[in-house]
Amino acid sequence: MSVSNIKADFTERLFIEAGLCKGMRVLDVGCGTGDVTFLLAALVGNTGAVVGADRDANALAIARQRINPEDQAAPDFIESDLLDISESLGEFDAIVGRRVLMYQADTVATVRALTQRLRPGGLFVFQEHDTTMVPASRGAFPLHTQAQGWIKRMIEHEGADLHIGFNLYRIFTQAGLSVENVRAECLVQTPDSPSSLGYIVRACLPRILAHGVATAGEIEIETLQQRLDEERTHTQNIFIGDMIFGAWARKPK
Repeated sequence: MSVSNIKADFTERLFIEAGLCKGMRVLDVGCGTGDVTFLLAALVGNTGAVVGADRDANALAIARQRINPEDQAAPDFIESDLLDISESLGEFDAIVGRRVLMYQADTVATVRALTQRLRPGGLFVFQEHDTTMVPASRGAFPLHTQAQGWIKRMIEHEGADLHIGFNLYRIFTQAGLSVENVRAECLVQTPDSPSSLGYIVRACLPRILAHGVATAGEIEIETLQQRLDEERTHTQNIFIGDMIFGAWARKPK
């Protein structure tokens, strides 16, 4: 199972266990190209409705071109900042997001603003990645650790909260929500399991270079994934490179 599939599986389980189900009206904030939005559309079915919101017009253009299965309602996509979700959209049964709150300058204010669009008793469900306890291993993984470090320093330069997972309970509570659950899951890489770390670094390469985190010569992107695979398969140890937190809460009635 690839890292991307593991992430999607965690997201789907998080939504189901939080209580998202058929017929609900859901807002996906920071939707990007729509991965989470279409997952939500499958969960709420053709009796539900999903709206994806993002400020990136290019990402939204890609999302709108995606093919929607016939057995679910097609999502609507709107261009909007998280703090400016229009009142004309009405109230939602649930508001969700993935890797969104970690980039907000004032997370409590952001949550408060978003919950204005949440009906009383509605669900607020977010998935965030946290670097507090990772990377971790009992053996030597110098290249894996270096590659994770490039990503970590990149998002730190971009102003992200690297400890957002540990802060979710406090943020939700201070915003006036009633927290129902907070959970976390490691992404474990074994010697024989596939890894997409090199491909993630490739996708982030322009941002890594722009922030001066590393040089193209240091990264050697064309051979990075191969070198990572070789490092992992030449050991009997496991490497934990990422920690995912999921939390859900309700707006008081």
